[in-house]
Amino acid sequence: MPNSVLRVGIAGAGHFGRYHALKVAASTRTKLSGVYDPDLERAKTVGWEAGAKELGFENLLDRSDAVIVAAPAEAHYHLAAQALRAGKHVLVEKPIAATLEQADALGGLAKERGLVLQVGHLERFSAAYQAMAGRIGAPLYIEATRIAPFKPRGTDVSVILDLMIHDLDLVLALVDSEIESVDAVGAPVASDYEDIANARLRFSNGAVATITASRISPRTERRMRIFAQDSYMAADFSARKLTMIARTQGVNGCPLPGQQPVPGVAGFAIEDISWEDHDSLAAEHAAFAASVLDGAAVLVDAAVGRRALAAALAVGESMRSSRERMTASGLIRA
Repeated sequence: MPNSVLRVGIAGAGHFGRYHALKVAASTRTKLSGVYDPDLERAKTVGWEAGAKELGFENLLDRSDAVIVAAPAEAHYHLAAQALRAGKHVLVEKPIAATLEQADALGGLAKERGLVLQVGHLERFSAAYQAMAGRIGAPLYIEATRIAPFKPRGTDVSVILDLMIHDLDLVLALVDSEIESVDAVGAPVASDYEDIANARLRFSNGAVATITASRISPRTERRMRIFAQDSYMAADFSARKLTMIARTQGVNGCPLPGQQPVPGVAGFAIEDISWEDHDSLAAEHAAFAASVLDGAAVLVDAAVGRRALAAALAVGESMRSSRERMTASGLIRA
């Protein structure tokens, strides 16, 4: 579809569906064709705000070239598969589906029909990830923390699929190796699903990652620390600041412009890097439109979504095993 405008429908008019609808309506490369949600009043409200009508899902498919699936996670497969079978390109929110079999089926449908299937791992389009990518060698150890105050939104799934999956995806993007083992612990506190979780991942190449996620914290904190053989990176996503300590590449070990020597550590320099915040969702939409209209490569495809889902499911399984041991020992109540 070179030089054309992509007609995009929204399936799901909840918190994220509303944002998706507004972004589609604001873009010069896309046109909002309609909004679908089982809650008709919600669909009407979002549609009115974004300038499109509420539609049944079949009508939405008829009027769209592409569909953004922003429904609850358990509905992702059904809606995305129906759209792909109808010949529509799909951007599906994370997680790609509820099971690996569903993820494989969606990837197969998109490939078979020559359609774009992009997964909404939003962090891949963030200014923070762009600042981090390519600045450090193969990680030996990664420590990630993502905590936030409790909000009822998102509690239809565990904190693993709600928050931790963002950092799981970033870790998988940084570590070029398969997961060898997972050891995780977590518990429900304010909802029916796990609200706090900690996971330790060991990769086949020996790298290790520890990830903590909580949605019952009194404050918001998003940090990541990465250790490599000759460098260290600390990222504070909330403050939009990145600190790098690495062997200097300057002549005779002298720091390069923008770097400062590390006191007492010869041959190493420290550098503080900041970034301007940008609209990650708009960037995600732009990438989706470019893949459909221009034939650009899909930056976050079904394989990426499946790998993140597999990691999240492995964390969940390890967490269940840990809980069984704790219950059997009397550490926690059944």
